[in-house]
Amino acid sequence: MNPTRAAFLAHCRTSLDGLRAEGRYREFARLERLADRFPVYRWHAPGGPRDVVVWSTNDYLGMGRHPAVLAAARQALAEHGAGAGGTRNISGTSPLHTALESELAALHGMPAALLFGSGYVANQAALSTILASLPGFHVFSDAKNHASMIAGMRGLPGVTRRIWNHNDLADLEALLRAAPADAPKLIAFESVYSMDGDIAPIGAICDLAERYGALTYCDEVHAVGLYGSTGGGISERDGVARRLDVIEGTLAKGFGVVGGYIAARDEVVDYVRSNASGLIFTTAIPPATAAAALASVRHLRGDAAPRARLAERAATLKAKLDAAGLPRLPSQSHIVPLLIGEATATRDVARRLLDEFGIYATPINYPTVPRGGERLRLCATPFHTDAMMDALVAALRAVLPRATLPVLDAAA
Repeated sequence: MNPTRAAFLAHCRTSLDGLRAEGRYREFARLERLADRFPVYRWHAPGGPRDVVVWSTNDYLGMGRHPAVLAAARQALAEHGAGAGGTRNISGTSPLHTALESELAALHGMPAALLFGSGYVANQAALSTILASLPGFHVFSDAKNHASMIAGMRGLPGVTRRIWNHNDLADLEALLRAAPADAPKLIAFESVYSMDGDIAPIGAICDLAERYGALTYCDEVHAVGLYGSTGGGISERDGVARRLDVIEGTLAKGFGVVGGYIAARDEVVDYVRSNASGLIFTTAIPPATAAAALASVRHLRGDAAPRARLAERAATLKAKLDAAGLPRLPSQSHIVPLLIGEATATRDVARRLLDEFGIYATPINYPTVPRGGERLRLCATPFHTDAMMDALVAALRAVLPRATLPVLDAAA
């Protein structure tokens, strides 16, 4: 056998064996989404299909099954076909794409916006392009930034990356102060952090950016559609969107479709559009996807009821978990992490919930979270009922390791 092939295959086998031993081997449950029964899905289990309640969807508001979104997608599919037919530069820009970009710019109060195939690509392409624009850039990255942001910052020639302690303004200021005063600087952070559910102090970060002459890049993927009077995210809620230089968002979570984008000043968007290889050499999102996303954004800009319902459901879930003495981590948002603290135990808890109780909750292990921080990540959408929550609490009490549970009295 080719020696390189033999060595590579041996490495793959050894690495996979190690992941299995550590409880970190990834297996994908085959879940068939049932639009008219959301959040009930059909799990194609080894013994045959079963209905399950999903607690780990990122379609936080259930917009992926909203009638207006589905109708827009159907109409665009019939009129324009299944695919965009090219990159944005090669026949792939339709009026639907430009209308969606205009809607997203308006959502954030920015002059312009730019679509990408996914939120991951938006972060990787936009950050790497911006950081390559001026010599000697210093980028300051929150310690809990998403992998896509890290990919856009890491390994760039001439770029110095500094990691500041999560949401620690004193640490960020110390790093900014230590950087050369005349060096171009960028602070990169998220608004809602998806593994802990906590929220960045955006206004205070903007204060530091202005004091030390830095650009700001805020990832709002877990907040757009969900916060603010029109769904513009935490920056809209806090009244600081116009202080940010770049807002990055997704169409795949609160808006329930797929795709990513940035919103910024005209020159910034045009510069990224003209230079980002992740955009230039990637086929545009299909017109039907753009139409569905456009319908979703327009609906949520004018309807605050789903956001209010999400907030109420999140608060109710937290209260029920707390009343049952379950090990919920503190959370300032709709994301509800449940700490287990060991990879194998987390995998086993998730497996038992699915097998025995028809409940799907994704186990989150290292490297997504630190070792010892393994958890289930729960989210109650507007469509999760009190009865579903009660069933979840009872199932968790049954399957969580005894060491993680308090003894409750009979009344509890």
